[in-house]
Amino acid sequence: MRTGREIVRARLWSLIERDAPAPGDRLPPERVLAGLVGCSRETLRAVLSALEAEGEVWRHIGQGTFRGRAPVGQPVRDTLLLEATTPSDLMDARRLLEPQVAAAAAQRRDEGDGTLLRRRVAEGRAAVDRATCERADDRFHQAIAQVTRNPLLIALLRHFSGARCRAVWQREWDRTYRRVGVREFTEAHSDQHARVVDAIAAGDGAAAHRAMLRHLEAVSLDMGIPQAEGSDK
Repeated sequence: MRTGREIVRARLWSLIERDAPAPGDRLPPERVLAGLVGCSRETLRAVLSALEAEGEVWRHIGQGTFRGRAPVGQPVRDTLLLEATTPSDLMDARRLLEPQVAAAAAQRRDEGDGTLLRRRVAEGRAAVDRATCERADDRFHQAIAQVTRNPLLIALLRHFSGARCRAVWQREWDRTYRRVGVREFTEAHSDQHARVVDAIAAGDGAAAHRAMLRHLEAVSLDMGIPQAEGSDK
């Protein structure tokens, strides 16, 4: 039989999955959370502390509780930077960095990495709505950074993930998702992800670089964001 704290944790996690689906999403204030899950604030704080120790949430006085691991650097500065980042700025940064990350992943992958990345591709193909698609896409790109085993690259991709949680990005993503069509959007991006994974699994850094760049250019075009001059076709 589950203890009261286990029940609270299960209820809280269901709420997080529903209302804060992506890394960087802010949870409601503690007084609101306590009412929603039906527990005292003392019990809630104990459960949040356990989730924070596991890297599922992070907390900052004056800012609140957020899903995912704490960002690297000064949280306030990071928040201000993320709020000022436009979709165009974000895609420009991603086109510059993520193809290099994919190339590094191809050179550093081990036997189990291909299995992990293909699982992330499968999660994207199985997405049935915008929120699930966004989470699967984010998990895919962060998984590639993890394959590099470089903590700074992993942190940078998490920073990109935080920018993708901002309302301005979510609005553009939602418009694109609806305009292109659910199945077309999901299948096209999953096919592009699969080509990146094939190159990484083969240890072909140049092919991984090209596949990732073409994928990000396709995303930019879908979102109506101009491509940088001199892009690799």
